[in-house]
Amino acid sequence: MAKKAPRRTAQRILEAALDLFNRFGEPNVSTTLVAGELNISPGNLYYHYPAKDELINRLYEGYETELLELLHASEGVHDVEDAWFFMHSLFELIWRYRFLYRDLNDLLSKNRHLETQFQLVLKNKARAIRALIAGLGHAGHLDIDAREVDTLAQSMVVVLTYWLSYEYVRNPREALEPAHAQGALMRGAHHTLHLLAPYLATEQRRHLLTLSSAYAGEDQSATV
Repeated sequence: MAKKAPRRTAQRILEAALDLFNRFGEPNVSTTLVAGELNISPGNLYYHYPAKDELINRLYEGYETELLELLHASEGVHDVEDAWFFMHSLFELIWRYRFLYRDLNDLLSKNRHLETQFQLVLKNKARAIRALIAGLGHAGHLDIDAREVDTLAQSMVVVLTYWLSYEYVRNPREALEPAHAQGALMRGAHHTLHLLAPYLATEQRRHLLTLSSAYAGEDQSATV
């Protein structure tokens, strides 16, 4: 069996930085700490990423690439089960890059690139949610006045974007630890999708409640 090629130092730096940013928060992690985690010199790290912002921006690019690909899947949502899977996938991606959301306001105040790019992220999320709503409507599963669609989409984007901040405020010591990931993702998907509930046809609303109950049961058993 052929041996796998060793990961390049630049990629190892990205992986270590993402892990440390997620665990401790980006403001609390220096490039020196990232270098120490990898047992390389700060000079070696600076060769690949001359400034911390470059490291952050590179991580953001990876997140954005995955996000845009995932958002296209909203066009394939035709029922509540599709919507649940789509929303849970979004929360899984957000969790993998949770430092962006945990420290969002601080990052935007310091990083002009992120400030402008995250505005596009919000627009792309809203566009995808509108596509999701349209798909449910075309399938006859959702009845909503056209004048309410944009408000509903924006409300879902707000919950989607700030859910992990809410989880962090509820439980600052543990909320963003890996052991609590599944519960946080389930609750986020649950609350975001339940904004659709008043507009759903009866059977689809029942199915949403069934899905929520099933996942809530898994969440509780995982925390016992």
